Formats: sequence, structure tokens, C-alpha cells
Amino acid sequence: MSQPNRHLVGILERYGWRVETWRMIATGVFALGGLVLVLVAMAQVRDRKHSTRAQVTQTGLISLAILSVVTALVATVLPETIAWALVAFVVLIVLTLTMVG
Repeated sequence: MSQPNRHLVGILERYGWRVETWRMIATGVFALGGLVLVLVAMAQVRDRKHSTRAQVTQTGLISLAILSVVTALVATVLPETIAWALVAFVVLIVLTLTMVG
């Protein structure tokens, strides 16, 4: 077994091959809210005058990349308080956008 694989197995063994329930719930809620915000960002770019399909696609890809990184952080390393604060922030934004729009 190569050295990087041993390191990964050591990390997984240290945490008992499991994820806390709160992390799974926070990750799911954050990802769902984040996907809504990605679609809102793409729609806003689409509604601008003189925007091209490439600009909409670029916005979607950049937003998804950022969402993926932050979702991975929520699922793995962020402390509970910070993870839930991010979830609350995303939920608040989504609720505000749906109530106003």
C-alpha cells in the first residue's frame, strides 16, 4: 500500500469510519439551499441585458465550485457552530429571496 493510502486509512480509522448525524443534516440542508442560490445567480445573469449563454454557464460553474468546496468543509472539518451558522445564513437568504420574489 502506498504512503498516501495509509494516511487516508489512518484518518478514517481514527474517526471510526462514521460521520456525525449533525454533519449529514447540515451538509444536506446547506447543499440544497446552495443549489437554489446557484440557480438564482444564473437567473440574474441571464436577465441582464447583453448577457451570453457562456456567461450564464460560467456563473453556474463558478458557483457550483464554490458550493462544492464549502459543502465539503461543512461535511468534514468545520466546527459545529460555524457549520450551523453557514446553514442558517443560506436558509435565511433563500427564505428572503422566496418571500420577496
